Amino acid sequence: MTRPPLPRWLLIAAAVAVLLAALPLAGMAVRVPWTRVPELLTSEAARDAAWLSLRTCAVSTVLCVLLGTPLAVLLSRSRGPLAAVARTLTALPMVLPPVVAGLALLITFGRTGVVGRHLSVLGVEVGFTTAAVVIAQTFVAMPFLVVALEGALRSVDARLERTAASLGASPSRVLATVTLPLVLPALAAGATMSFARALGEFGATLTFAGSLQGTTRTLPLEIYLSRETDTETALALAVLLIAVAAVLMAASALVARRAVVGRG
Repeated sequence: MTRPPLPRWLLIAAAVAVLLAALPLAGMAVRVPWTRVPELLTSEAARDAAWLSLRTCAVSTVLCVLLGTPLAVLLSRSRGPLAAVARTLTALPMVLPPVVAGLALLITFGRTGVVGRHLSVLGVEVGFTTAAVVIAQTFVAMPFLVVALEGALRSVDARLERTAASLGASPSRVLATVTLPLVLPALAAGATMSFARALGEFGATLTFAGSLQGTTRTLPLEIYLSRETDTETALALAVLLIAVAAVLMAASALVARRAVVGRG
């Protein structure tokens, strides 16, 4: 059965929304010195920022998967006020202003912070190090994986898990061989979103880790610093970030599409 036609005002509003997203990108594309992009991306500062971003985002994504997956499993099976509080705290970094997130991390893990002062006694410094970049990225990116995965876990057919358990499989075996394989597309999509969020992280990283070339200055920070002194380099780095984000979004969409086809 065919659906009734859409109201015209809806199409107009949708067109305006697309233009609002596309015009800034088109405006930037006009200004990009395309012939010099390879040269600009091979400068020392650009290479340091790109390499640091890729390394820290890879580590933070692994941490998101290792820590966020157990949390998502527990939240998907939990009810009551404690679960609601845990779910709220987990999702809170998604809506916090990045500078506030960075300030919270600095107050907690900085040299004179609540936890950081005790780590300093042990000779462990976290703030304004590469480790701080990873922590900041993980803090803001993990909720994306948890939210995506929790929703998928809630839709898993419990009968499959009960059948595996009735055949003698331990809880860990049921989780590893039945539950997680069923939500693997959601896990992959969540990890992709976490990587993309970590790659674009700016405010929390700047506040908690600073901007030291080769140590804490990621691609977004390098773009911010270059935007006034070297606009062409900033534009070239922005193109790189947009390209990586587009690839990640395409990969996530492909995984989701294959999952739908597989269920069909």
